[in-house]
Amino acid sequence: MPHGFRAGRLEAIDRFLAERYVAPVRLPGTLLLVARGGEVALRSVQGLADVGAGRRLAEDTIFRIYSMTKPLTSLALMMLVEEGRIALDDPVSRHIPAWKDLGVFAGGTARTGWVTVPPKRPMQVIDLLRHTAGLTYGFQLRTNVDAAYRQKGIGEIEKRGTLAGMIEALATIPLEFSPGEAWNYSVATDVCGWLVETVSGQPFAEFLEDRILGPVGMADTGFFVKPGSEARLATCYQPKQGGGIAVQDQAETSSFLAPPSFVSGGGGLVGTAADYLAFVEALRTGAHDLVGRRTFAQMTANHLPGGADLPALSRSLFSEAGYAGVGFGLGFATTVDWVRTGLPGNDGDWFWGGAASTFFWCDPAEELSVLFMTQLIPSSTWPVRRELRQLVYAALA
Repeated sequence: MPHGFRAGRLEAIDRFLAERYVAPVRLPGTLLLVARGGEVALRSVQGLADVGAGRRLAEDTIFRIYSMTKPLTSLALMMLVEEGRIALDDPVSRHIPAWKDLGVFAGGTARTGWVTVPPKRPMQVIDLLRHTAGLTYGFQLRTNVDAAYRQKGIGEIEKRGTLAGMIEALATIPLEFSPGEAWNYSVATDVCGWLVETVSGQPFAEFLEDRILGPVGMADTGFFVKPGSEARLATCYQPKQGGGIAVQDQAETSSFLAPPSFVSGGGGLVGTAADYLAFVEALRTGAHDLVGRRTFAQMTANHLPGGADLPALSRSLFSEAGYAGVGFGLGFATTVDWVRTGLPGNDGDWFWGGAASTFFWCDPAEELSVLFMTQLIPSSTWPVRRELRQLVYAALA
């Protein structure tokens, strides 16, 4: 029983991915790492990094991790909280003065003019970390506010403009709701990146390199593919009507091959599976002393107002976690009632995913870290995340 798993059941996971997803080309390729107690018990690498070129997926393939950037950005901001340079209950307007008079949407459009009411309380830093700030994403397709985001190009998957430009534009659009009243997946973590930069006085990308990527040894992770590694970037795909997949972002012409104008703390990183597993394990074990033990416990606790779970508080049409029994901490989701999730697991696990169907979770009670990499947008296309949770826990001896 390798690392407390039943070997036959681990091998069944490999076959499941091959038969269900890789062979019928529902996914171009898959890379799964299952680690227990810091040791990799299953390393499954299948399929292609580029279907058209027939290029095989490899252990050192570089992936777009999109929203799996958010835990790193949130951790960076919590480092500054630990140092007393910013506080969770600080009004955000203390650090972004142009946001001081942001109102809450009550009517109107960007074209006709907004009707707003004052928020019931000021937006706080903690609201950005837990997505209760009243911000949104343009792809939510719910309200006149997210329509204004689309008109101004705010929060797209492939970012345009600059982070400073987004902060300036958001000062002209009302909030979806009064801060703390609801949960809505949003550009809030991009704003956290801006706070890291302004509070530390260091460019956000440099702060991340100096304080997280470098110490953990995440040499292949960054906001663009490092020179000399371009051939390792995977092509990203999207479902094709009638079945199969079509290219969404070709590796050879991807914007991720050059430094971006918009450094996105909400979704801008690329990296390898090994790098991200090292990050998850560093958080699980406290290695590299990234933040204090109690600070990380604070990050993985449920911070949704009233102790609610996501379905009870969410107004979001999209999330990387959409089932009951899941709360949200300071940077990622956390399970608060595993029975209500309808999946095996333990309360206190923490997890998140990215737009291209990447996903990770960590279950400290089982000393378990699982990382899944592929490249298919959107992440809601297939239920592979739920399936992998079921399969991995079923393999435990």
